[in-house]
Order: sequence, then C-alpha cells, then structure tokens
Amino acid sequence: MRYRVLGGTGMEVSTYCLGTMMFGAVGNPDHQEAVRIIHAALDRGINFVDTADMYSAGESEEIVGKALRDPRRREDTVLATKVYFPVGGEGPNRSGSSRRWITLAVENSLKRLGTDWIDLYQVHRPDHRTDIEETLDVLGDLVSQGKIRAFGCSTFPAERIVEAHAVAERRGLRRFRTEQPPYSLLARGVETSVLPVAQRYGMGVLTWSPLASGFLSGGYRQGRSVDLTRGRAALTPHRFDPALPGNQAKLAAVEELVGVADSLGCTLPELAVAFAAAHPAVTSVILGPRTMEQLEGLLKGASVVLTDEAMDRIDAIVPPGTDLYRADGVWLPEALTDPSLRRRPVGERAAAD
Repeated sequence: MRYRVLGGTGMEVSTYCLGTMMFGAVGNPDHQEAVRIIHAALDRGINFVDTADMYSAGESEEIVGKALRDPRRREDTVLATKVYFPVGGEGPNRSGSSRRWITLAVENSLKRLGTDWIDLYQVHRPDHRTDIEETLDVLGDLVSQGKIRAFGCSTFPAERIVEAHAVAERRGLRRFRTEQPPYSLLARGVETSVLPVAQRYGMGVLTWSPLASGFLSGGYRQGRSVDLTRGRAALTPHRFDPALPGNQAKLAAVEELVGVADSLGCTLPELAVAFAAAHPAVTSVILGPRTMEQLEGLLKGASVVLTDEAMDRIDAIVPPGTDLYRADGVWLPEALTDPSLRRRPVGERAAAD
C-alpha cells in the first residue's frame, strides 16, 4: 500500500480509503461482518477510514467505533466523518453547517465513534443558509478544543472552495484542508476546475464513487438485462434503465473500457480505482465495499499501474472533464433548485414588456 500526505495536514494516509456508507441498514446490517471487513482493510495497509453521521442514521459511525475500539487500532487509523444532513429527526436547526448544528453534531459523532477526537471532520455539502465565515469559525474552535484535528469539505463546487479560502485568509481563520468530490471514469467533470483549485490551495483530495454508482462494477454490460426492482437499480432506476439514451452512452463507454482493462490484464473495477488514484490532485480513493469479496476485488486495483498509452485510450473514450452522468447525491446550487432565483416577479416581467 502506498501512502500520501493529506494536503498540508502532515497526516499520511493510504492511497485507498475505506468508505463505510454500505455498513448498516442501507447496505450490510451485520455489524460483526462489517467489523471484520474494516479489520481486513486495516490489516492490508489501509489506514484511512471515512464515514458520515447520516450513513444509516448514525449506525455506520457506531460500527466504525466498534471496529476501532482497540486503542492501538484507533491511534493508527486516520478517521474521517462528516456533518450537514439531518440525523436524529427532521426539524429546524437539525441540519446544515451552522455553529449550533455543528457543535451538537460533532458531540454525537464522537459518542457513536467511541473516540475523543476525529482526525478529519468534513462539511458534507455547501449550505447557502449559513455564512461560510460562521462555519470556518466553529470548525476552527473544534480544532483548538482538540475534538478534531483538521477539517474539509465534500462535493463543493470550485467557486465555493475559492470563496472559503478567501474568507479564511481575510478573516484569519483556519481553512479547509481537503475536498471530497465524486470522480470516476464516467464522471470526470471535476477535472475542469475542482481538482485544479484543490491543487492550487494545497488541499488533500478524497474521491468517492470510483465505480460510478456501480456502473463500473462489471455487472452492467450491453446486451444484458437489468433488474430494476432490486439493489441499487431499484433506488435509482433512471441510472440503470438500458432503454434511456444516457445509459446507452454509459454502456457503450463501459464496453470500450473493458477492452482497456483486458489489455492490462485487470478487471473493470480494478481499472476504475487505479484511474482515480492516478490523477496528481488525488490523495486517496474511497472504496465502499458491502462484502469482504468486494473489498478484496477492489484492493487488487492497488497494484494496477496505468501506462500513458492506457490513459490516452481512456481519454479517447471519455474525454477529460466530461461527465456521462451526474453522480447520485451531487449538490445543486440554490440558483437551480429555487425557481424564485431564476424568475423575475410577474409584475416586473410585465413592466419590462
């Protein structure tokens, strides 16, 4: 296993990070098996574990806490979690990145994880309701209190990252040290600005969804039927329905990428994780297995080395900066989700005529 420094934090983390979103009710509800998977990853050299308070409503954090109960395992593991989404019930002030919610959420995460500190605390999504100065200020306080060691952001667009760094510099606040964007062979949009901006600010980058929500798992191929009533396909059938033009384009790309993998003597999933790790801005690639078998298959990608010729072939199939799909859960700016921000009041429209 290779290790890289996480941005400017000085912490060395494995090139592959164990993501735990699939541990708990949403994926694998067997706590003992999930703990065994975590231990197997640690024994294979992974020293970086990523979770979030909202994964299975806190259950994932509890499982990670069980796996790291041994003090030595906890000391040797760089532990990351996230805050933003509601946990413990809906209602006002129970989500976002305000001082009030972060102060409450971090205490709950520490309890579920059974630890005194979090190595990397990440804001899960941008929050247009909260001034970024407020968020940076409370996160800096948590560092001073020793409850977290560093903090970062997740799925932030480039302009929000730049804004956060500008505010931190202007106000003398601690800054985001990491960004966690979606990145895969089929979703390369972050190459346009997010990854270059992260490099400019010396940020560590943890990428998620290297298998493109399962589309690069090898289970979805042209000519194969897809059961839209089971598994991930049942949750987001529009992502997998082969009758839709967008999915036809993904399937066509998959067939060509399989050819690249075959020429390298590896599987499509191994090619996928190796590709994400090859970008110079990327520190660590998050692997999100549900079973031990999936973990073993994904870790084989750690030994795959992509030649320039292989990278050129990939670029010809999915050009740099191109998204063949919008990754599940990607943040949309309020300018797109709130119609009032895109439409002048009716009275003003009439006056303009």
